[in-house]
Amino acid sequence: MKLDLVIKDCTLPGLNGRYDVGVREGVIQEIGRELSGEVEYRADGRLLVPGMGDMHVHLDSALTLGKPRFNQSGTLLEGIEIWGEYKRTMTKEDVKRRAIRAVEWMLVQGVTMIRTHADVTDHSLTGLRALLELKEELKGFVDLQVTAFPQDGILTDKVNVELLEKAVEMGADNVGMIPHNEMTREDGVRSISIAFELAQKYDRGVDGHVDETDDPNSRFLEVVAAETIRRRMTGKVSAGHVTAMHSYNGAYADKLIRLLRRAGVNVVVNPAVNLHLQGRYDTYPKRRGLARVRELLAAGVNVALGNDCVMDPWYPLGRGDILQSLFLAMHGAHLTSYQDVVGALGLVTYNAAKVFGLKKYGIEKGNPADLVLFDARHPLEVVRDQPTRMLVVKGGKVVARGEPERYELLAPERKEISFSPSFP
Repeated sequence: MKLDLVIKDCTLPGLNGRYDVGVREGVIQEIGRELSGEVEYRADGRLLVPGMGDMHVHLDSALTLGKPRFNQSGTLLEGIEIWGEYKRTMTKEDVKRRAIRAVEWMLVQGVTMIRTHADVTDHSLTGLRALLELKEELKGFVDLQVTAFPQDGILTDKVNVELLEKAVEMGADNVGMIPHNEMTREDGVRSISIAFELAQKYDRGVDGHVDETDDPNSRFLEVVAAETIRRRMTGKVSAGHVTAMHSYNGAYADKLIRLLRRAGVNVVVNPAVNLHLQGRYDTYPKRRGLARVRELLAAGVNVALGNDCVMDPWYPLGRGDILQSLFLAMHGAHLTSYQDVVGALGLVTYNAAKVFGLKKYGIEKGNPADLVLFDARHPLEVVRDQPTRMLVVKGGKVVARGEPERYELLAPERKEISFSPSFP
């Protein structure tokens, strides 16, 4: 039977030489040479990777920058206040319109799996309803998971527990939490138990905002790990941000990282937003605001990345490109050895797929054909240049195409300029 799509003459991560990748009925059927298909695309040696993932973003707040006002302090807390004002006025149509635009940005840049958080402390659950509808409407184009996120806390209002459970009943994929935003340490610990109880009751995952602060006394991540172990939920729990980790002393951080490895908790780092938000109360030296990515990876903890925000009350920039977050993570975490750079794409591909819970993933026969072709021939080029995504394939369908960037120098002599050197 003839192949539906063949991407010819690709470079594949970890393999020498060039290959053709053949797709039929949404699945990778052949990896070889001299393949033919109904539709053929010449890669000319460009790098082909599996579809990338953004494992922490807020689509309900995307593209609300300046509404109703700008965040002048640049702090997390002012962002929460501004969002609290805006969400009282938003409609389902407003959320969907903004979220669709953000997803389109992400998709053309090679993101085929997205985990979004939806604020469920809005009593009308407007954002959640909008994103659950969007999840269904975008099936076949992008894989979307929705986490029920109690932005204002679980125990800060007597109705929030009820709203969180209702959100899960409505179809949220994961149960969220934000223990460091509860009123007391005791409430924070109790909120974690509530989130895990709901997750087990409805057979959901747990994905919390945890210790997103510069406060070294914020130590809820150890509670999350302990709950994961006691409830035997290894692989179903993710902790986002965990920026307090940058302020822990070395002895405690080592103990915590070992506990995370034992528990199998995923850590999702949001470099752009936390480099922007954290350290706002410091004079100098200023803390970087990132989890200990290098140490986590070295210990065998699964680490993935998220953009977190796209032009909203917490972050004025961003365009949904997960490679921007990868670029910043590598700088902030000192992941810049040659081996680090070459392997960095794993953070936004295989590690993301593990967070997302995908069982079949990657460029192998029998796996879904979710693919991204870069205008680059080496992983270092991808990380350094964040180049055009020439082709984005979802379930065997070409869902986006791009054109290479071109620059021409006019003086002192006219010639085309390429930023691509050769590599060892």
